[in-house]
Amino acid sequence: MGLQGTPSARWRRSTRCASNTCVEVARIDDEGISVRDTEDTSTRLAFGIDEWRRFTEDAKRGGFDSS
Repeated sequence: MGLQGTPSARWRRSTRCASNTCVEVARIDDEGISVRDTEDTSTRLAFGIDEWRRFTEDAKRGGFDSS
């Protein structure tokens, strides 16, 4: 899995983003997702598909909400 993604990677920004500081995600290949900050696009994190799926499922269930 390549961390930087491909030149044709289509970065998507959250629809809940109201400011300039947001997170963008892109599918980087058949096995991974890359995440970056809109203000620092040179720094990226990479996740496997299963890892990303678990993260998004936990987020949808409120697993990261503050109490």
